[in-house]
Amino acid sequence: MAPRCWRWWPWLAWPRTRPPPSESTQSFRQQFSTQEQTPQICVVGSGPAGFYTAQHLLKHHSLAHVDIYEKQLVPFGLVRFGVAPDHPEVKNVINTFTRTAHSDRCAFHGNVVVGRDVTVQELRDAYHAVVLSYGAEDHQALEIPGEELPGVFSARAFVGWYNGLPENRELAPDLSCDTAVVLGQGNVALDVARILLTPPEHLEKTDITEAALGALRQSQVKTVWIVGRRGALQVAFTIKELREMIQLPGTRPILDPADFLGLQDRIKEVPRPRKRLMELLLRAATEKPGVAEAACWASAPRAWGLRFFRSPQQVLPSPDGRRAAGIRLAVTRLEGVGEATRAVPTGDVEDLPCGLVLSSIGYKSRPIDPSVPFDPKLGVIPNMEGRVVDVPGLYCSGWVKRGPTGVITTTMTDSFVTGQILLQDLKAGLLPSGPRPGYAAVKALLSSRGVWPVSFSDWEKLDAEEVSRGQGVGKPREKLLDPREMLRLLGR
Repeated sequence: MAPRCWRWWPWLAWPRTRPPPSESTQSFRQQFSTQEQTPQICVVGSGPAGFYTAQHLLKHHSLAHVDIYEKQLVPFGLVRFGVAPDHPEVKNVINTFTRTAHSDRCAFHGNVVVGRDVTVQELRDAYHAVVLSYGAEDHQALEIPGEELPGVFSARAFVGWYNGLPENRELAPDLSCDTAVVLGQGNVALDVARILLTPPEHLEKTDITEAALGALRQSQVKTVWIVGRRGALQVAFTIKELREMIQLPGTRPILDPADFLGLQDRIKEVPRPRKRLMELLLRAATEKPGVAEAACWASAPRAWGLRFFRSPQQVLPSPDGRRAAGIRLAVTRLEGVGEATRAVPTGDVEDLPCGLVLSSIGYKSRPIDPSVPFDPKLGVIPNMEGRVVDVPGLYCSGWVKRGPTGVITTTMTDSFVTGQILLQDLKAGLLPSGPRPGYAAVKALLSSRGVWPVSFSDWEKLDAEEVSRGQGVGKPREKLLDPREMLRLLGR
């Protein structure tokens, strides 16, 4: 995705440059290697954006030192807390991040909340450059009546619950209902639907938390509806996630062929990945299953379905008003063409009974510090190719730079661009000259405020403990959920 440019902000005299072509990278590194000064750079956030930014800086500047600050006690961000437990192959990128963290020019400082324990201005005073890579730690609210009822959760919190995010460890969703509704039709929506419907024995060898696994074993959820405001052609999930849903053991899809009328003709000119996705949807919805598949579907105890052209209007309460019992959906139609297409209400509504509502309509970033510009409408830090507007020496990468879109490789490319832009500015003399104290100054501030950072070697002790606990139950790890227990294990 191309980086956003905010043309209405003045941009001082900073050049808008592109990263040099790959063939010039070696000479680019050699130019830096002659400098005696050690650039002190800090990155805020230890998810993919933070680690990929650090990796690029260390690789392409032979003297740079990078400190990574993280508010959690443990690293890796959404790779640890967002990737579904039944997708372990996606988490292999942690091995790359660990190699970066082991560099003698890189240090991890967990348990430090930037904006509270130390300000961005204090970081800017201590470092030659600061990169904000803290991701999107909030969710888009539904902003409809009944959203506050028990039984309504953001998909982000639900994902955090089964993935062991400390702030969500006590979520305790009630899974005693037979029908759940997921609002949104992206990959996260399919992730939560799949976890709800996967036979628990298929999750026992993953790193899902024991509390979540226990709740799923007792779950009464038999049907999950995945609801979108627009039509089949506009779904945001990808073919891998759809294929997993179609092939999910013990489940059958509920797809109305009428929802796909005319789709075959409309997909002829769409890009190939979208065309392949639509063709798979069409086959699942309209083709008669084979004998074996039909037998499996006939005996399946669970089901999932896609509902199109439906927008949430109100969460309906139970008769006693104590919890969610359904959702009122406005029927929609599309207006406009291309990217301007939007769903508008027709005036019709329908009520869908359910006892669990999971809102998966998007993540969003929060402002981190009053000194940092922030666009609350777009949920990003205004920037030009990663340079924060009007704040020289301050950069951003990842979701807080471009919005919560794309996959890990998208974030990798985006972060490499920010790293290269920073190095170009360093070479051009646009960053502060002279030595900077780096972590030494920040450590003194944190110590005076009673904040005790966690190092990467501390994390490796916690990692070993998790792996040890997991071995006892045949899992790759049993995640530690309580920050107090983690600190106690570290002798704090």
